[in-house]
Amino acid sequence: MGYVGRMRFSEANNTDGHLIDAYDADGIVIGGRRYRRGLIVTPERIVDPWGPSQPTGLTVEHLDELLAFAPQIIVLGTGRTLVFPDPSLYFSLMEQRIGLEVMDTGAACRTYNILMSEGRRVAAAFMAG
Repeated sequence: MGYVGRMRFSEANNTDGHLIDAYDADGIVIGGRRYRRGLIVTPERIVDPWGPSQPTGLTVEHLDELLAFAPQIIVLGTGRTLVFPDPSLYFSLMEQRIGLEVMDTGAACRTYNILMSEGRRVAAAFMAG
C-alpha cells in the first residue's frame, strides 16, 4: 500500500479547523506546513511532536493525551501499513464510549478530513513510522 503525492477533499472547508492538505512518504501537510514526526491533529490544535514511532510503543499515556481533547472518535494512523496496537489499550476508550479507528496513515488522513468536515469532535494521531 503506497502513499499518494497529494490528496484533497473538494467539499472540505478548512475555515472550520485544521484540514490535512496532503500526505506522502515525507510526512503530512497541514496549512502548507509539512510535519515529519508523529503528531495529533484536531480541528482546533496541532500537537507536534506526539507519540511513538511504532504502534508497539503506544501506551495509555499516549491515549490520555488524545482524551484531553474530549473527542467523540479517535483516528489512529499507524504509518504506511495498518498495525493494530495492543488491544488492552482500548479498554479505557471503550468505557468512555469513545470510538477508535486504527488504519494506515493515508486512510487516517482521509477519514479525519471527512469527520472534521462533518463537524464531529475528532482527534487524529499519526505515528512517524
